[in-house]
Amino acid sequence: MAKSEPAKSGPAVARHVAIIMDGNGRWAKKRHLPRALGHQRGVEAVRRVVRGARELGLEALTLYAFSTENWRRPEEEVSDLMSLMKRFILSDLDEFAAAGVRLKIIGDYKAFKPDVVELVEGAVARTAANTGTTLAVALNYGSQDEIARAATKAAEKGPITPETIAAELDTADLPPLDLLIRTSGEVRLSNFLLWQAAYAEMLFTDVLWPDFSVDHLREALEEFANRERRYGGR
Repeated sequence: MAKSEPAKSGPAVARHVAIIMDGNGRWAKKRHLPRALGHQRGVEAVRRVVRGARELGLEALTLYAFSTENWRRPEEEVSDLMSLMKRFILSDLDEFAAAGVRLKIIGDYKAFKPDVVELVEGAVARTAANTGTTLAVALNYGSQDEIARAATKAAEKGPITPETIAAELDTADLPPLDLLIRTSGEVRLSNFLLWQAAYAEMLFTDVLWPDFSVDHLREALEEFANRERRYGGR
């Protein structure tokens, strides 16, 4: 079970990083390009960062790909996002499988169309035995919904405590969240990993997601390593 307050020991080394990938639309708007092209470039950034996470030795990388609120976007944009996700899985699954990356989905992905669900479940099954970096993708994910679901499951088994709720979270099999990054200059969590972020470090950057590089990730990890984590103490 993932613990909310990992013990301090030696220099801060991040095991689990989460990213709110924000700024695809603004990236495209600044360049007078279609919003869909911003999302395409965002997928390229995902590809770079997943490879970088593996090279940098992260145990887990969680990416906020599609929130429960994203359904409010125009139907054409939602369709574009689904198409990009399918292409990404089809084009990169072989590489991830060969590199030992384990794909995990958090959120209610079964709300998507059957072809998307089938593709996602096939990718998860194919990489289930891998022991390298875990890539957790948040699809149709909202943290308040996750906590409500976890509390309901915990109540069915016995008394509700922070520990029993944590054991039912979508991320229960991942290391505790160490660092949460948000790109594009926005400074909010947007209903992402609210429980898991209780003792995580936060880093907000003005870099738009399509421009986010492995060097940006490396710099974030270096900054994290220089922070003193207190967990409510002095």
